[in-house]
Amino acid sequence: MLLPTITIAAIVDSINPCAISVLLLTIGFLFSLQKSRSNILSIGLAYIAAIYLIYISIGLGILRALTFFGFPKFLGKFGAIFIITAGVLNIINHYFPKFPIKLAMPESSHSKLAKFIEKASIPSAVILGILVGLYEFPCTGGPYLTILGLLHDKATYFQGFLYLIYYNLIFILPLVVILWLGSRQDLFEKVSKWRNDKMTKLGIIDGLIMIILGVIILLV
Repeated sequence: MLLPTITIAAIVDSINPCAISVLLLTIGFLFSLQKSRSNILSIGLAYIAAIYLIYISIGLGILRALTFFGFPKFLGKFGAIFIITAGVLNIINHYFPKFPIKLAMPESSHSKLAKFIEKASIPSAVILGILVGLYEFPCTGGPYLTILGLLHDKATYFQGFLYLIYYNLIFILPLVVILWLGSRQDLFEKVSKWRNDKMTKLGIIDGLIMIILGVIILLV
């Protein structure tokens, strides 16, 4: 039951508007500088790799803390309540955009991220990925926290490490696909249009799946 739950949670978490939006902004900016496809791919992969590594690091840090301090084994259930709440907020934010509680990166972070996009280099892409990972974790980390709670309850630390590698590979897969497609200029506009047309609908689907996943975890 643990592996299917981790897989579903990773898929839910991978529908990540924060990371996808920044990646598309970066690709669009690189096209405006007339960068080659190989250059766009290398910078984009550096950005994605940084997000992957920061999420692995966050996960291992939290899992280590849970194991070291011997937290009681009900954190998976607590995480399930958290993810249900996040799913409800996703749906509320869609139908009521002015609702004060939002699952999104803070506005104050946008100008900081823009500075690194404008540098258009691999080192700046790595820093950009780290910042996006840190900024987006509070707004998209619900499924991740739930899985960390389950791993603390049902797996050893080493098993948890392997599960986190698997989880985060699924998490970054949509970014890799979007980078591969979007790095072709003829497809970039189509990918951007898809993002604008579908992300709001995906937010509702994401919210519903989060609620269902949370309920399943509460029942198991």
